This record gives sequence, C-alpha cells and structure tokens, in this order.
Amino acid sequence: MGANLKITEKLQSYINDFGLKLNPIQQEIIDYNNTLGDIKRMQVDPSQCYFLHLIIKISNIKNVLEIGTFTGLSALSISLALPDDGKLIALDKNEKTNEVALKFFKKAKQDHKIKTIIKPALESLEDLKNNKFNMIFIDADKMNYKEYYEKSLQLIDKGGLIIIDNVLWHGEVADQKNLDKYTVNIREFNSHIANDKRVEQIIIPLGDGMTVCRVL
Repeated sequence: MGANLKITEKLQSYINDFGLKLNPIQQEIIDYNNTLGDIKRMQVDPSQCYFLHLIIKISNIKNVLEIGTFTGLSALSISLALPDDGKLIALDKNEKTNEVALKFFKKAKQDHKIKTIIKPALESLEDLKNNKFNMIFIDADKMNYKEYYEKSLQLIDKGGLIIIDNVLWHGEVADQKNLDKYTVNIREFNSHIANDKRVEQIIIPLGDGMTVCRVL
C-alpha cells in the first residue's frame, strides 16, 4: 500500500516548477500580498490556482460564484480559466481590498468577466437566490462556513462543484486536543460535509486543504 508524501517546502517548489506557469498579473498579486505582512495568509496558494484553472477547464465551467475575494488572486485564476463568455461573481465585504483586486482584474483584461459585490456575503447570497452556478468557491470567514455551504447548495446546478478552502486549518483539525473555536468550527464543518448525502466529496491537501464537492 502506497503512502502519501510529506510535502516539504523544497518538494513544493519542485512541483510548482513543473506545473502551470502563473500569468504575470497573478504573480503581481502575489508580490503585492507579500508586502502586506501577516494578512497575506488570506491568499490562496499558487498550487490551488493551478488546480482551480484545470478543474474549470476539465469541467467546462462557465458560471462561477466566489465567496471571499481578498486582493483577487483566486478570482483572477478562475477568470483566466473561464471561456470569454464565462462569468464570475465575487463576493467580499472589504471595499479597500476590492479596489486593489479590481485594478488587477483590469490590468489582466479580465474585468469584463468579473462582477464584484461588496457587502456581507450572507446578504449577497440571499440577493442571488434566483441565480444558478456551475461552481462555487468558498474562502471567507470560517465561522460562517456551514451557512455559506448550505446557501451554496441552493445556488448550484446539479453536477456542479462546491470547493472550500482552509479545511485542514494548518493541520490543527487532526489534533482533537485543540479546542480553539476556529479549529473546532472547521472540524465540525468537515464532519457535516462528510455526512452529507447530497454531495460526493474529497479533501485535497493543496495549500491549507481544499474540499471538492460534486452536487448529486
């Protein structure tokens, strides 16, 4: 029986070297985020950018909702993979980081595909209740993950994908002695999805962990 590799920083660099190459504007976003200090942790990992790109291409996805945008790296990764008539609605409540993201979208000539909505995501999800999406990417405040997931199930097409970031929470979810409220919340959220008969799901150890759900 094979065993999963331990992905060291050196091995991750090797994987990145032999994977897809980042668009220059994606790299600009990463470089910008590196100037922000600890808050840069809100950015997705480049390996997740590659994964989102390929899964959109493979699945012929055209209509995407993103919950949590930060400075736009994941949104731009999604948009670059979409066909020219594809659409992404990106939700975030931070007007300042949204302004930064919009500049990057325009510079990458992707702004025609992306619509941003600035307000608390739960309110935006209620406003979008009559819409349908092929894919939803969740990467916002962790304490509301279950609510985002449940509302996403109402907005997703049958056979569509719901992808959730940070589900391994720095590895803390596997430590049952860790009772930090965020760790407990993610652990309970993961159990909720694992027992949800409405989806097929897998946790992929990219970045901080991604759950990919296919809606039945």
